[in-house]
Amino acid sequence: MSIHPAEDVSRTQLRSRGVRRTESPPSQSAAVVVDLAGPPIPAGLGDAARRLLSRIGNTPLLDLSHVLGPAAQALGSELLAKAEMANPGGSVKDRPARHMMLAALDAGRLDASQGRRATGSAGGRRILDATSGNTGIALAMIGAAMDIGVTLCLPENASIERRRILGAFGAELVVTDPMEGSDGAIREARRMIEASPDDFCYVDQYSNTANWRAHFETTGPEIWMQTEGRLTHFVAGLGTSGTFCGTARYLAERAPEVRLVSMQPDGPFHGLEGMKHMPSALVPAIYDPGIAHEEAAVSTEDAYAEVKALARRSGLLVGISAAANVVAARRIAERAAEAGERAVVVTILCDGADKYLSEPFWDED
Repeated sequence: MSIHPAEDVSRTQLRSRGVRRTESPPSQSAAVVVDLAGPPIPAGLGDAARRLLSRIGNTPLLDLSHVLGPAAQALGSELLAKAEMANPGGSVKDRPARHMMLAALDAGRLDASQGRRATGSAGGRRILDATSGNTGIALAMIGAAMDIGVTLCLPENASIERRRILGAFGAELVVTDPMEGSDGAIREARRMIEASPDDFCYVDQYSNTANWRAHFETTGPEIWMQTEGRLTHFVAGLGTSGTFCGTARYLAERAPEVRLVSMQPDGPFHGLEGMKHMPSALVPAIYDPGIAHEEAAVSTEDAYAEVKALARRSGLLVGISAAANVVAARRIAERAAEAGERAVVVTILCDGADKYLSEPFWDED
């Protein structure tokens, strides 16, 4: 399994791509990373928070081409995947959480200098959001570093690992009906902000434009640099839709010929945590169905099988939605091979398997 770091390119090339060069100290080898754009980091933010925020993004791009079928491999097709579990919170959701928190600070909806100890003012508001787990973990992690309290609404069937991580970061959990999934958590968060608007800053990842902009400003440019612009397809699942919409918008601007494929569960009742079956779900306000050139559906059973296959044949522990992305990406590459076309398909490994190790499917044949 090879890894594609950001390549060393000239300042002129980087400016043309909309990113900036970060110089390594003389004692280190030169490297290019993408400076996270978006809201500025407040001057008064503590060292712990500043250092944490600086570690988000610039994740490796893994080469998973060995999982492709013989025809695709014979054509030299590639399946590449962003290893988002390398973020400090362990998932792709660190990116939008960073942008949403900084946007709230920049707009004066939060005051990090007063922290969680303040009450009865904007500075004393707790972060509030609905989550299936990963965004909540990212918000709780950043909130802990900023000394801002975090309250999260999440379905009762969220994995025990996710709930324990949230508790470790000090988040307050409001558990909702598992049968309603993330939609039930959204409804509860909306009820809470309506009942106590002065107590919370509702970041609302499903409607917050900072969500998709985080990927437009970071994930997209990173993929473009790491592939040297060679990708032919981009595949990502739909939850809040921020990862897909933001990254796809960037790639569409850079190279309109790149095929953009959105993935979602194959039905309303599924086990792809964090993913939405859009026809039967509360559709996020930030979702734009016109961005994707095509849609791909993946079953829970296929995702579970891929989780185990990647672990046992590739030594790679990924989460369930990440595995579903790999399933969809492989199908795209193999379909292209059937037409005699070489493809370079990039997808997202949303998180690792550490949050799902208690799930029973590991022990099933």
